[in-house]
Amino acid sequence: MSLAHHQQALATALERLRDAPFNALLSLLVIGIALALPAAGWVALDNVRLAASGLAEAPEVSLFLDPGAGRDEAKAIEQKLRDAGAPYRFVAKDAALERLKAREGLADLVANLPKNPLPDAFVADMAGRDAAAVEAFVKSAGEWPRVAHVQFDSAWMRRLDAFLRLGRLAVMLLAGVFGVGLVAATFNTIRLQMLARAQEIEVARLIGATPGFVSRPYAYYGALQGILGGLLAAALVALAFFFLSGPVGELTRLYGSSFRLRGPSLTEVGALCAAGALLGWLGARLSVALYLRQQPQ
Repeated sequence: MSLAHHQQALATALERLRDAPFNALLSLLVIGIALALPAAGWVALDNVRLAASGLAEAPEVSLFLDPGAGRDEAKAIEQKLRDAGAPYRFVAKDAALERLKAREGLADLVANLPKNPLPDAFVADMAGRDAAAVEAFVKSAGEWPRVAHVQFDSAWMRRLDAFLRLGRLAVMLLAGVFGVGLVAATFNTIRLQMLARAQEIEVARLIGATPGFVSRPYAYYGALQGILGGLLAAALVALAFFFLSGPVGELTRLYGSSFRLRGPSLTEVGALCAAGALLGWLGARLSVALYLRQQPQ
C-alpha cells in the first residue's frame, strides 16, 4: 500500500464531495449539529468554572498557632508552608489586635482586655488548587506541631466541583449518544453511495481489487465529512457564544466581575475535528465492511 494509493483515494473522496454538494451539505449539517451540542455544553462548563473562580474570593486557609508557640516553632511552620508550595503571609497577634481596635464599636471592648487573647496565624493562599488538594492540605496542616486550629470554608468549592463533575458526565453521555448517531448517519450515507456504485465496485473486485482498495475512498470520504462537520460545529458554537457574550458580560458586571464569555479554543476546535474524522471514518469502514460481506464472492 503506497502513498500514491492514499493520494488517489483522497482525490476520489474530494471529487465525490464536489460532485454532490447538496447531499454533502445536508450530511455536514447533521454532523455539525451532532458535534456542536456536546461541544457547547463542554465550553459552557469551562466558562462556568472560570466565572466562579473570578467571582469568588481567592480561597485561603488560616492556621492559628498555640498561644505558647515560640519564634522557632513559628519558623518551622513557615518552612512547612514553603515546602508545600503555598504562598502565605504571617499575621502577628499584636497586628490582629490592632485591627480589632480599628473596627467600629470594638475599641472600648479591646481596651478593657487584660491581655491579648489572639494567637499568631499564617494565612495560606490556595488559589489555583481544586477542592481535593485544598482539603488534603487542611488535613495535613492540622497535624503540624503547635497548630491549634485550621480554618477554611470549603463548602463552595465542593459544591462547584460536584456541579462541574456532574456537568462533565452529562456532556460525555450526550457526546456518546450523538457520537453513535453520527456513526449511524455516516454509515447510511456511505451505504447509499456504495449502492449507487454497485456495478463499479463489482467490476473492480472482479479484476482483483482488494477490500482495502475498495473501502479506502469511502473511509477518506467519511473522515473528510467528519473534519468539515467539526469545523462547522466549532463555528456554530463560536457564533452562539458571540451572541451570548454581551448579555453575560452585563450580568457578571452586576456582580463586580470583568468576566467575558469565551468561545471554543483552537485546541477544542482541533479536538472537534479529530472526533468528527474518527467517527466519520468508523461509520464508513463499518458500512463498507458490511456491504462487502453481503456480496457474493
